[in-house]
Amino acid sequence: MIRVEQIKLAVGYSQDDMQKALTKALGVRLDQVKDYCIIKKSIDSRDKRQIKYVMSFAVQLNDEKRYLAKHSNAKVYEAPIRSINGILPDNIPMPSKRPVVVGLGPAGLFAALTLAKAGLRPIIFERGKSVDEREKSVANFIETHALDTQSNLQFGEGGAGTFSDGKLNTGTNSSLISAVFGEFVEFGAPQQILYDSKPHIGTDKLRVVVKKMREEIVALGGEVYFDSQVTNIRTASSKIIGLDISTKDRGLWSIDCDCCILAIGHSARDTFEMLAQKTLMEQKPFSVGVRIEHLQKSIDRAQYGDVKGLPAANYSLSCHLDNGRSCYTFCMCPGGYVMPATSEEYAVVTNGMSYFARDGINANSALLVGVTPQDFKSSNPLAGVEFQRKYERLAYGISQSYKAPCQRLEDLQLGRASDGFGEVKPTYPIGVTPADLRACLPDYVADSIIQAANVFDKKLKGFADRDALLTGVESRSSSPVRILRNEKGDSSIEGLMPCGEGAGYAGGITSASVDGINIALKYVSKLLLS
Repeated sequence: MIRVEQIKLAVGYSQDDMQKALTKALGVRLDQVKDYCIIKKSIDSRDKRQIKYVMSFAVQLNDEKRYLAKHSNAKVYEAPIRSINGILPDNIPMPSKRPVVVGLGPAGLFAALTLAKAGLRPIIFERGKSVDEREKSVANFIETHALDTQSNLQFGEGGAGTFSDGKLNTGTNSSLISAVFGEFVEFGAPQQILYDSKPHIGTDKLRVVVKKMREEIVALGGEVYFDSQVTNIRTASSKIIGLDISTKDRGLWSIDCDCCILAIGHSARDTFEMLAQKTLMEQKPFSVGVRIEHLQKSIDRAQYGDVKGLPAANYSLSCHLDNGRSCYTFCMCPGGYVMPATSEEYAVVTNGMSYFARDGINANSALLVGVTPQDFKSSNPLAGVEFQRKYERLAYGISQSYKAPCQRLEDLQLGRASDGFGEVKPTYPIGVTPADLRACLPDYVADSIIQAANVFDKKLKGFADRDALLTGVESRSSSPVRILRNEKGDSSIEGLMPCGEGAGYAGGITSASVDGINIALKYVSKLLLS
C-alpha cells in the first residue's frame, strides 16, 4: 500500500470530494484505486475563515510497482498489526502453574488478553466489581452518598479509565499501539479511533468494550474473579510462590503461582502498603490541582470561530511558570462532566468523564500543577500517598460531605471564597459547595493555577473567563509511587511483574494497555527460554 499525506478537505466534505482529492494527489484515475482507508484525521483550525480536515490515507493501487517506479517520493505504507495474535510467537510452552493477573484495568485487561490468546489460561483477580455492578455502585454513591470503597470510579472492571472520556492519545510511540486500537475496535469501539488524531471511545462505549474483552478472556480459558483483593504475596528465596486473596464469597483464599502480573491501579493504597514491606518501591513526581469547567460553546468558538458542523472542540495546554512549577491541562473532556472519584471515605476527589457523543453543556479538564518528592517532606516511599490524602480530606472537611468545593476563577484570582456561580454551572453530580480552594490546596498550587490561567488565555481565548469553575481536588492523575522492575519485567521478587499506571509505568489508557501487553510478552519470553 502507498501512504498519501496532507489531503485537505473542507468541513462538510462528501465521499466524492474525498475520492477526487485523493486521486488528484496521486495523479491516477479512480478505477486504478483498488482500496483505500483513512489512517489519520485531524482538524486545522489555525485560520478560522478556512478550517479544514487534514487527512492521511493508505491506498492500494492496481499496479503499485509501476506507480512507485514513476513516483519516487511516494511512501510505501506497511499496514500496522491490528491484533495481539500478530505479535505472539509460535509454539509457546505451557507452564506448570497458570499465570495470575491482579487488576482488570487497561494494563491488566491487555496483559490477560495477551496471555489468553497465547493459550496460557490466566487467572485474574479484581478487587472491584464487574462493570455492570460497578455502574450500580457509582449510581448509588451519587444518589445516597454511601461510598463502596471497593467498587467506585477507581476500582472495578476496566479501571479508572472506564468512567472517563475513554481518551486514547498518548505520549508514547510504541508499535503496540496499533494492536491496542485494533483490539478495541474488534470488541466494539468506534472504527474512527484507528485514524483520529485525538481518538476517544467515550465512557458509554468503553464499558461495553471492556466487558466483551473479559468475556473473550474467559472464552479462551481464563478465569476472572471479582470482589477478590490480593492481601499478601508469599515468597521463598526472593521468588513468588503464591498469593492470599480476600474474597467476598469464600473468605480468605490462597493460590500457588510463580508468575503474578501486578496491574493494580494508582489508587490501590492498601496494596501499596502491603507491597512496601515486600518489594522495592520509590516515590515519583505526580500532579495535583482542580477540574476547570467552561461552556463547551465557548471552547468551540475559541477553536473554530463561527464554523459549524465540527465535533466538540478540545484543547491541550501547558506552561512553565516563573515559580519553577509546571502547569498543564490533562484528560480534557469535551461536552463532559466532573465526577466523584474518591475510593476512600471522608475524602473528595474529582475526575472528568464524557460520553462518546460529547454533547454535554460544559467542557472540563484537569488543571494540574506538578509536585515532586521534595514537596512530600519525607523519604517514606508512600509519602506521596499521604500528600494526596491530606488534601483530599481537607476538601471533604470544607462541607463535611462528599460535595466538592467549587470556586469561580475570578474569585480565586481576587482571593475570596465564592458564594455562588455565574454563567457556567457545575456538573458534579453529588453537588458542590461554594468555597475558597486555598483551604484544600497548597498555596503554590493555587498561585500556579492563577498564573497559568492567564498564560493559557493567550493561547485559548476565554480560558481565563471569570465564570470558569474550579472544582477540587484532582489528585489521582497518576501514581505517587513506582514499583521497581528489571529488564525481564520482574520486581525485586522474581515472578512478581508490576505494570501499568499503578506501578508507575504508564499514564492513561493507551500507555497502560501497551505496558500490559509488554509485560505479558516478557513472561512469554521466559517460557520460551525455560
